Amino acid sequence: MGFQIDEPLSPGGRLFVQPATHQIINCVLGLEQPLGYDALVTVISDSLMIKHPRFSSLLITDDQGREFWRKIEVDVRRHVILRPDPVGEAGIDDEEAVNAYIADLTVSCPLKTNKPLWEVHLLSAHKAVVMRVHHALGDGISIMSLILTLFRKFGDPEQTPTIEPLTLKKGRKLGKMEKIVKVLKMIWFTLIYVTEFLLRGLWVSDGKTVVRGGEGVEMWPRKLVTAKFSLQDMKTVKTAVTDATINDVLFGVISSGLSKYLDYRSPDGLQEGLQLTGVALVNLRPSPGLQDIKELMKKNAAGAAGWGNKIGVMLFPVYYHRRSPVPLEYLKRAKMMIDRKKLSMEAFLSHQIGYFVMRFFGPKIASLLNYRVICNTSFTISNVVGPREEITIAGIPVVYMRTTSSSVSHAITMHMVSYAGKADLQILVAKDLIPDPEKLAKCFEDALIEMKEYAIQYQK
Repeated sequence: MGFQIDEPLSPGGRLFVQPATHQIINCVLGLEQPLGYDALVTVISDSLMIKHPRFSSLLITDDQGREFWRKIEVDVRRHVILRPDPVGEAGIDDEEAVNAYIADLTVSCPLKTNKPLWEVHLLSAHKAVVMRVHHALGDGISIMSLILTLFRKFGDPEQTPTIEPLTLKKGRKLGKMEKIVKVLKMIWFTLIYVTEFLLRGLWVSDGKTVVRGGEGVEMWPRKLVTAKFSLQDMKTVKTAVTDATINDVLFGVISSGLSKYLDYRSPDGLQEGLQLTGVALVNLRPSPGLQDIKELMKKNAAGAAGWGNKIGVMLFPVYYHRRSPVPLEYLKRAKMMIDRKKLSMEAFLSHQIGYFVMRFFGPKIASLLNYRVICNTSFTISNVVGPREEITIAGIPVVYMRTTSSSVSHAITMHMVSYAGKADLQILVAKDLIPDPEKLAKCFEDALIEMKEYAIQYQK
């Protein structure tokens, strides 16, 4: 019998098990009809998920406080939790009930450490499955790519969903002088943004607004709502501005929607151009979008290509504007800001700074730095590309796919996942600060509709 050697956690994994930056990813699947407990257990047992080392290992901490993964045999039934009765308040629909259930999980329900750090909640009464995965096991791209092995294409039970990587548009070939200017811009923007990142970890913070959280807010009660977008609408808006992307549109919508909501909550008005800063986790892998799970699971996968938390941090400022007469102005401002961010090395260097602090000062200081950045900003935002085609689990069609994470010291945490032509933005709020998140979701939805209508007129 071979001797199994414990494997130390990666720097990213150590960060996410610290109390101040402890994170669990909650992915919810809405189904067309209820899924049976035994059928779900069978699907998981036959999948690549439990064969993955991270999903079949315990988190162990030694006497010196160092964390390790220890391989064990997985009992799937210990990880699948059946909730046969309705959850939440009476009289609400299935989606609201599931959102309320997840909102409670985000604050006060850690994963047990006497088994691998994942579990699946089967909400039979609401035709939903909630998959909870500790962030130490991997980032959103890794985990989404692995979870998709549980599913099959709609109408083809033998085929797993197609993973189509996003294609990056190639720009024109630059001349020598243009290359020099581009390098100088990269250096300049990198200096500005990395300096701002470090200052945010010390004392620089956003101004006080009705949507601003702060230290301790991560423990406040939460409410979860969904803003629903059409991917086709986002693409229509995208084509109205040269070289714009879906991410540009998303940040334009966030900027416009927050301005609408602040107008509603602060009728006396705020300072024009007031900055609200978002924290975005950025994929550092060479290929954008979902990944081939076999490539991710290669033991010798090098650098940013393999499994794990291959992510950096970018700070994305959006600005309050009173009723801009041209809705696409929000998109143009967002695109200009994001283009500069992409040109810089902010995401890469934020990752390297975290690694340096983790190595030389330890996980507690690294966690404190990240916690201070969160406390001094206003919201969290992420965007993960899901499958483009309809999928099934155990033969049952999936109606929607959404995700959110554990609460942080932000009053607003937003995660968007696209699936089969739809894009759902899960909005997790501290309900004592934002008692009407449905209004906030409506502001985002209205912002996209206004942009689409203007884009259609603009293109005529």
